Amino acid sequence: MRIELFTIVVEDYDPAIEFFTGVLGFDLVEDSPSLTNDGRPKRWVVVRPPGAETAVLLARADGERQAAVVGEQLGGRVGFFLRVDDFEETYARMKAAGVEFVGEPRAESYGSVAVFLDIAGNRWDLLGPAPM
Repeated sequence: MRIELFTIVVEDYDPAIEFFTGVLGFDLVEDSPSLTNDGRPKRWVVVRPPGAETAVLLARADGERQAAVVGEQLGGRVGFFLRVDDFEETYARMKAAGVEFVGEPRAESYGSVAVFLDIAGNRWDLLGPAPM
């Protein structure tokens, strides 16, 4: 058993693709035309960190209810965790690309951590290796 996909609701596809691929360095796995349950056009957009099995479905908000959760899918909590091998390099690259970090990096028993916001406003932990 494994988690194949999880969804992040975004305002629009193209800026989200640019953030996840251009800024975070994810791969664009799929960007295909699709239809909503009632037949309206949408896109099936999947991104994934290089080498990862689990991917992210970027779903454009459809209607007021979904638009209301953009950036608040987890009620303001950190809900996504991106582990990297080179924390300092990744942190510096993301800062230079304009990623908004919520506070300064800190050292924890499980590794370096810095909270950042994705394009939708969801909170992520950027995680580096644990100290040896």
